Amino acid sequence: MKRSVLLLSLFLPVLLMAQVRVTDLRVNSLSQADGINGKSVSFSWILNSQTRNCTQRSYEIVILKQKKVVWKSGRVDSNQTVGVKCPVELEDDSRYDWKVRVRDNRSVWSEWASASFLTSLGDSPWKAQWIGTSQIERPVYFTNNLTVKKRVKRATAYITSHGIYEASIAGRRIGEYYLTPGWTSYNKRLQYQTYDVTEYLSAGNIPVEVLVSPGWYSGGINYGKVSKRYRYGKDIMLLMQINVVYQDGSTEVFGTDMNWKLYHGEVEFANIYDGETISHLAKREPVKLLVPNLYQPLIETWNEPIRKNAPLKPVKFITTPKNEFVVDLGQNMVGWEKVQIRGEKGDTIRVYHAEVLDKHGNFYTGNLRTAKATSTFVLSGEGVELFEPSHTFYGFRYLKFVGLKSKDNLVSLEGIPVCSGFDMQGEFSCSNDTINRLQKNIEWGMRGNFLDVPTDCPQRDERLGWTGDAQIFFRTASFLGRVDTFFRKWLEDLTVDQRASGAVPRVIPDTFAKNEDGSEDTKRLGATGWADCATIIPWNHYMAYGDSSILERQWPSMVKWVDFMVNMTKDNGYVYNMKEDHYGDWLFWSKTHDHDGRSAVTSKHLCAQCFFINSINILRNTARILNKKDAYDYYSDLSKKVTEAYLNEYVTPNGLISGDTQTAYVLALNFGLLPDALQKTAVERLVKNIRSYKNHITTGFLGTSYICNVLTDYGRSDVAYDLLLQKTCPSWIYPISMGATTIWERWDSMLKDGSLHKNGMNSFNHYSYGAIGDWLYRSAVGIREIEPGYKRLSIRPHAGGNFKWMQASSVTPYGKVLARWEAQGNVIRRMKVEIPCNTIAEVYVPSSSLDAVRVDMEGLKPLDFKDGYTHYSLGSGTYEFIVGQ
Repeated sequence: MKRSVLLLSLFLPVLLMAQVRVTDLRVNSLSQADGINGKSVSFSWILNSQTRNCTQRSYEIVILKQKKVVWKSGRVDSNQTVGVKCPVELEDDSRYDWKVRVRDNRSVWSEWASASFLTSLGDSPWKAQWIGTSQIERPVYFTNNLTVKKRVKRATAYITSHGIYEASIAGRRIGEYYLTPGWTSYNKRLQYQTYDVTEYLSAGNIPVEVLVSPGWYSGGINYGKVSKRYRYGKDIMLLMQINVVYQDGSTEVFGTDMNWKLYHGEVEFANIYDGETISHLAKREPVKLLVPNLYQPLIETWNEPIRKNAPLKPVKFITTPKNEFVVDLGQNMVGWEKVQIRGEKGDTIRVYHAEVLDKHGNFYTGNLRTAKATSTFVLSGEGVELFEPSHTFYGFRYLKFVGLKSKDNLVSLEGIPVCSGFDMQGEFSCSNDTINRLQKNIEWGMRGNFLDVPTDCPQRDERLGWTGDAQIFFRTASFLGRVDTFFRKWLEDLTVDQRASGAVPRVIPDTFAKNEDGSEDTKRLGATGWADCATIIPWNHYMAYGDSSILERQWPSMVKWVDFMVNMTKDNGYVYNMKEDHYGDWLFWSKTHDHDGRSAVTSKHLCAQCFFINSINILRNTARILNKKDAYDYYSDLSKKVTEAYLNEYVTPNGLISGDTQTAYVLALNFGLLPDALQKTAVERLVKNIRSYKNHITTGFLGTSYICNVLTDYGRSDVAYDLLLQKTCPSWIYPISMGATTIWERWDSMLKDGSLHKNGMNSFNHYSYGAIGDWLYRSAVGIREIEPGYKRLSIRPHAGGNFKWMQASSVTPYGKVLARWEAQGNVIRRMKVEIPCNTIAEVYVPSSSLDAVRVDMEGLKPLDFKDGYTHYSLGSGTYEFIVGQ
């Protein structure tokens, strides 16, 4: 017996270390699942193990409500860990616990891992009433006292609004979300949020207060003059319901109704573009209450709402040549400031926001166009006063203070960055500090523009969900962040805003839907490369996250868009006949006073035809995944016809593509449009073009996201590195040399002498060109998915540019994948890879032969050697390779 105990004590730590662990539990892809629809629930989890080649053989799930089993799966022999469907419908307005355990390929069961979630109101009727006002010039406070009669067992609040709301109970702010209920196509879908407020309620009279400002709903959104801004309505409304379960089992519902009071208070003004005014001298002014008979299509919140991130501290206090007091936060960011100010009663402090200083070192706001982007604070004179505007947001690095009687009166200052609350899960670093700064710029650009919708820019009178920008950047975004629910929600808005003809608006939500006279807009529709987000994003989403339900849900929208394009071409021999204005290769490099035709103009018609074919091919592949044989056959045949039309119209027999631009060749090669015999010629022409521009990139939005991957895929990584490391404009490094801390809208947003474009379309935080990140992760480091969700993946690095090392990692739906290489003279000598459980990785080690590679696992044999790579097929674990001569 003693011997058995001794043996157990010796081997137990080893057994525990080897046992698989279950982590990262998600419901409907959300780690904090508060307010999901109980009729449609799915579960996901990640395996962790220190044992190599760990896979899942079986799982078991149990769902409980108030400690009672609602459903249990029993042992299910499956390796599925992503999107496991719950076969039963769960009750509305309920908290559930769930737990899961798994059996690995050694037949060892894990410990149980558990989490909880809240279901939404679902189909249950709302008992609260919409209340509000038609006075939209000022934000409105809604207030009431709740009489809580007994000890509370559970309380759940459901809140939405026309405008942006911020709610509190007994003076305590509800939740960590900001700019709620977020931005959707409000007339068709309005989100509400679900909060567990059990800890907020105790027996007695409890004050509830909700501040609602116009926000996206009635504040006016769009670029141009205020009179032209799009409004969903001309009201400010609130809908709030608190469902209470008492300890004795009885229930009560509190909701907005005619007994609530409305007033104007200290937040006197709030507007997305123009800023916020807070007065500590403001007195309550009663507002007439309206109780409209309002029907609004309400939905649960699908994605992670906006949250705060770590604050920024000032790095420099500046007195400009114009004698203005300016604070530099050192980073172009999106959010607002939090300040503590001392002053006299009635002092008015104005804070202006800017991304850059002009060439003279003065504060510059010319690129904001009509957006005022100003915080105004009125002091009470009572000690140190705190101000934090949170019903607007700004894009800024620099703050100009006006009205301070002394700089010392600015007691403290922080920049508060905000973005949608998904996890940032990807990382990249290397031996080149400038490229590390580029990576930071990509990340900051993504964070700043992913505010509930993927906006183009965060500072000027625009900030819209431009479709082209979103599809261009999606693959970079999905490596860096867990953006699956973020884009699911946005794609649903695309679906409801898509026209009956199949045309996709250029911004989602569609603020171009109506002209100023109220008529339907028919011009800003169907721009290829932009509208193709309807097919490109669902497909890339499926590949990134491995859940085919995104294809099922978006299939009708995808079909409608391709049908729209077919209708535009069928009378023209399948050559795209552009009847609407298109953007083409937007913001390509162009030369001032171009007398010899050096500007890189790619035909809009050619771009349209390329994206037309790509969308057809995506539909063909989607039909295969969804087992739609007739659709597969139809789109296969259509692809051949449209590709033939492209070749006849735009490509000569010798491989010259119309326009002879970088983008023309990149689109043809990336979308696989050329016959094998012309591919080599196209690559040679592409490289020749790049060399003719002295290794400068000349592509615009549509070509930039693909160019380096195309070069690498066709054996010219050396040219891709030349583009990456180019220091002069146009290039990725040039903005960094000019002090950029985010990605610019233009290659030359700031000229070498510090002068700036005067046309107003000049954002210094515009993520599209940050799509180079996709090449860094997928080609330079070499991490790519082979099967959807990285269930099967490849790691095939490409060294160059005299980098000594590179490393990238991302948390896939199956766990963390990491790859690192170290090189001498552009020859990789060492590699390290980390492969998630339940996956297979095809690892390609650059080498001169099979015998040149040593691996840290005895008996591990490569599969083959081909094209300068030794190929291993590996299960989970960490592996290191050393490459000899």
